[in-house]
Amino acid sequence: MTMHPFDDAISLADKGGSRFAGRTTPAFANMVGPFGGSTAAALLQAVLQHPDRQGDPLALTVNFGGAIAYGDFEVVAKPARTNRSNQHWTMEIIQNGEVTTTATAICGVRRESFDSTELGFPAVPAPGDVEEQHLPEFIAWAQNYEMRFTEGGLDPANPNPSESASSRSTLWIRETPARAVDFTALTAICDSFYPRVYLRKGAMMPASTVTFTVYFHADEAMLARQGDDYLLGSARAQRFGNGYFDQVGEVWSRDGELLATTHQLVYFKG
Repeated sequence: MTMHPFDDAISLADKGGSRFAGRTTPAFANMVGPFGGSTAAALLQAVLQHPDRQGDPLALTVNFGGAIAYGDFEVVAKPARTNRSNQHWTMEIIQNGEVTTTATAICGVRRESFDSTELGFPAVPAPGDVEEQHLPEFIAWAQNYEMRFTEGGLDPANPNPSESASSRSTLWIRETPARAVDFTALTAICDSFYPRVYLRKGAMMPASTVTFTVYFHADEAMLARQGDDYLLGSARAQRFGNGYFDQVGEVWSRDGELLATTHQLVYFKG
């Protein structure tokens, strides 16, 4: 039975002593190095596989210190502190004896409490009413997702796109081939928004995520209800300047449950 491309990309072999062996895959290559979303998902996978893990993921922050080369890498994932309600983790990716990526995660046991979502679910047409749109073919990782933009899409067929006054993109997205969403898949989808500066300036330019954070609002039961259905993602920048911009985003279920919020800081030239 063939492994799903995403599962192949985040597959880790337990080497013992909180060390895991992984490797990049061509299917999740980006313009320079592997797709950051699959790298972040592999780091989270190390925590999920660790025998000392307690509770579900609540938060993940990944700091991309240097380019990851295509090939083998090692993940070191260690619990830094375990409390009654939550557990704190530190992770690293090591290649050729050097640390390329650092990360932290928090896991915890969720309990019933006051429940309210202040953020409003975007008013968008149903997925079947929106045309599928593809990012350029040389962005390999994007070919693993079905994307239906309701606003802020990139049209690779248009050689002269215009600048935009808004940096917001909203889209229905799911993996292709179909795969049920879980914490690792949700992590990658939170990084599936192309750089906001492309939309504002109407052109592709060098850009790279420096730090990336996901807050998981969904628990396992909520994710299980999604199956392999479309999720709705929306992202925008708040400030461009001095070679960096921030990005904030949300990922929703089709029926309006907020599954995750995400933040990142991106370096760019332009």
